[in-house]
Amino acid sequence: MKLSARNVLSGTVSAVTKGQTTAHVKITLPGGSVITASITNEAVDALELKVGDEASAIVKASDVIIGKA
Repeated sequence: MKLSARNVLSGTVSAVTKGQTTAHVKITLPGGSVITASITNEAVDALELKVGDEASAIVKASDVIIGKA
C-alpha cells in the first residue's frame, strides 16, 4: 500500500468497541503507547479488524497543536 502520509504508526489491535454507528479501535504500538481511532462500523467490518491483528494508524493532518501545562 502506497500512501502520501508520512506518519504511519504500526502496532497491534488491542480493542475494537462498536457503538451504534462508529467504533473505537485501539492500536498498541511497540513500547506500549496506544493510539485510539474512531471509524465507522462499516470500516471495521470491511477491514475485518479484530483484536490481535497487525494494523497501522495513519495520520495526515494539516495542523498539529501542541500545548504545555
